[in-house]
Amino acid sequence: MAETVRGDNPSSSSSPSAAPVVSRRAWQALIVLLAGMFMALLDTTIVNVALPTIRTTLDASEGTLSWIISGYALAFGLALIPAGRVGDRIGHKWVFFTGLALFTIASLFCGLAQDDVQLVIARVVQGLAGGMFVPAVTAFIQLLFPGRVRGKAFAIMGAVIGVSSALGPIIGGLLIQAFGETDGWRLVFWVNLPIGIATLFAAAILLPKQSDEEASRADRSGLDWIGLVLVSASLIALLVPLIEGQDTGWPLWTILSLIGGALLMVAFGAWEVAYAKRGRSPLVPPRLFSHPAFTGGVILALVYFAAFTSIFFTISILWQSGLGHTALESGIVSIPFAIGSIVGSSQSNRLTQRLGRTVLIIGTLLVVVGLAWLWLVLLLTNAADLTNWLLIAPLLIAGLGNGLFIAPNAQFIVATVDPREAGAASGVIGAVQRIGSAVGIAVIGSVFFGSLVIGGKTADAVATGFTDAAAAAMVVSLGFAVLAFLLVFALPRRTNTGH
Repeated sequence: MAETVRGDNPSSSSSPSAAPVVSRRAWQALIVLLAGMFMALLDTTIVNVALPTIRTTLDASEGTLSWIISGYALAFGLALIPAGRVGDRIGHKWVFFTGLALFTIASLFCGLAQDDVQLVIARVVQGLAGGMFVPAVTAFIQLLFPGRVRGKAFAIMGAVIGVSSALGPIIGGLLIQAFGETDGWRLVFWVNLPIGIATLFAAAILLPKQSDEEASRADRSGLDWIGLVLVSASLIALLVPLIEGQDTGWPLWTILSLIGGALLMVAFGAWEVAYAKRGRSPLVPPRLFSHPAFTGGVILALVYFAAFTSIFFTISILWQSGLGHTALESGIVSIPFAIGSIVGSSQSNRLTQRLGRTVLIIGTLLVVVGLAWLWLVLLLTNAADLTNWLLIAPLLIAGLGNGLFIAPNAQFIVATVDPREAGAASGVIGAVQRIGSAVGIAVIGSVFFGSLVIGGKTADAVATGFTDAAAAAMVVSLGFAVLAFLLVFALPRRTNTGH
């Protein structure tokens, strides 16, 4: 008989006021699930410090650097919703296992890449694999943890999200410093191999199979393949010109591609409405957007992750290619942000219970203040005088805000819709967050390299050119953050997290 995926203990029902009892094995399963999530989200930022060495080793173009980050994020986001639907039908355990295995194999091939095309293809596959197994994490938390304990499990997951993203540049810098610039960037991908293999063995043993009860409740309506093709084609048509346009001088095809992408997005919306009217289960249920607050929340997720993910893309290229520092020194720059994120994440659940939506307002406001300060430092400081000491305070402030925002934001956005729609809303939000990362890198990369003007061959001229370009890119990240701050007010003041 298949092991049940429930975390409830029958004895707890006799004492309604007592916290539900959760088995030790459920907590062990959570560790396995979060190890996989840690890998997937670490790879959103760990590659940033490796971009300059990848550029020189593989003779990669400026557009390729953006594709290495955006291709991963876009593929990740597009895989999230269909993967969750497949997991409902065949069981989340084996979707998690298959996605994690593919992610580990793709990490191997990323490190083996001999040119930029091979690396981008491997990164896209890696992103697809990450998008396959990450939905199983939230699905298992829903199944394994009842009541108030579920809120605690989600808080732990939120902390892992913030910490993994923040630690990426530091770990990447250490690996490149230890193994050299020529081959060290390959270890940035190969670090996933031992974690992935160990997690696969643990997942096979510790993750429960789907129970007959859950299988009978699974959505059997099939996957909206036409919707998936339309939204994928739309996003690709929009991102390709944003990434390649600067390199190619914005020829006519880039403009036509942007127009085509917008038209495809309109077609996707029309298809989803028609598909829902036929009684089918669309990829993105249109009814979710009947709630104006949810629409605002989705835009919030998009623009916040566009701002957040792009910060260290800018700083890493400036610090190494512009100022001539090592990858480790570039990673060290991010330590204040990492510390702030860890502290903010650790307190976000407690503060959310006390302050409600105010914790998101404070979080986004701190990010705005940190990025504005960072922009002023880049704008007003002579490139020769720019040191990591000048960035400590603004990055610490931005990191604190990021930690406060990352963990609870999805709970507040989901709270804008009917509880019966929470699962579909969660899938949309997760996908939009990753798409926001891809859009942010595409836009910021285009602005950065489009603003890069080097007035000579001296080190000072190179440093000045890169610093000016970084200031231009940072003000765009700041703009995204300001918009995110304003959109927070569309969310409900309180949300029921089960506490």
